[in-house]
Amino acid sequence: MGSVTASSDPTALLHEVSAAVGAITRHLSVHQVLEVIVSSARRLVGADYAAIGIPDDEGGFAEFITDGIGEEQRLEIGPLPRQHGMLAAILAESEPIRLDDLRRDPRFQWWPKAHPSMAALLGVPIQECGRTLGIVVLTNDLGKPGFSEADTELIELLASHAAIAITNARLYERSRELTVVEERNRLARELHDAVMQRLFSLRLSARAARKLAPTDPEAAACRLAEVETLAAEAIAELRAVIVELRPADLDAHGLVETLRRHVNLLDRLHDTEVTFEVRSPVDLSRDGEVEVLRLVQEALSNAFRHARARRVAVTVESERITIADDGDGFDADEAATRGLGLLSMRERAKALGGGLDLRTAPGEGTAVVLELDSTEEADRG
Repeated sequence: MGSVTASSDPTALLHEVSAAVGAITRHLSVHQVLEVIVSSARRLVGADYAAIGIPDDEGGFAEFITDGIGEEQRLEIGPLPRQHGMLAAILAESEPIRLDDLRRDPRFQWWPKAHPSMAALLGVPIQECGRTLGIVVLTNDLGKPGFSEADTELIELLASHAAIAITNARLYERSRELTVVEERNRLARELHDAVMQRLFSLRLSARAARKLAPTDPEAAACRLAEVETLAAEAIAELRAVIVELRPADLDAHGLVETLRRHVNLLDRLHDTEVTFEVRSPVDLSRDGEVEVLRLVQEALSNAFRHARARRVAVTVESERITIADDGDGFDADEAATRGLGLLSMRERAKALGGGLDLRTAPGEGTAVVLELDSTEEADRG
């Protein structure tokens, strides 16, 4: 049974494994860790398909990420699989399962209608201290060669690192959740101490104005002026607190996945085609993630409100994030007068230590390019 490993050169293979492990350890979101594991596993052994599954406590999978199957076909396959058949067997075993044709194994049951036909299988449990955290499954099309012992050892090595990475990512996400709770409590105290006091004073001034109105209109007018001032101050305080509020999705999914979900939502809500592409990972501080998210949201909002675009594309790279549309465009010299929030976007870019490049002209669309500071990654906390 011949190996389908992508490279037979031991040195090159060692570099590939090292790169895969390094990529895993750079991602602290569980979802991102899983995506790197499944793509690395498929590449390392040259498999046609790969999947990684994290079981839940209800007979299904909390996460099931595939590689080698297109998005359209994945949607046709349907919901996440259950813990049955070969998947259940791999979860139950402490050792890898390697088969030349999984369809001939009595543990195989069935596939959904749109599922690709597969033959050779390699299933490896991801374990920590005797507990199965998940499974890595690799398969080949009908007629393709099976997996070798060397392939098995390679994926077992990757799985051992994956177990550590998944555990660390979960601990990191848990620590971020606790931080969010602390932040919410602090903001609640600020709301009570600042805004509530101003609203109480506002109520007293309004009550006094109502009593003075019949007998002393001038004094009542002064009280109403106080009401207006206090209301403006309360609004300013509330806005300041809201700006500080860190979006919950960032803590649950990280910046890239939060941006992806936001773009996907816009694509569903609007006739405009909105696409999202990640070319290289972005690693920012917590505050930096908030600034980037707000800036991208502002740029997308401009594209929908002002540009009349047919297509909008968000491209993420380590050094920059680009929001480009094929809309009307405008005169860049007059941008400051168009109410596009460019000043606030430039301030956010400056806070990141980077810059904002606006590329536009009437009839030629618009590209907002956020240049990220390369030292931000080193300073992330």
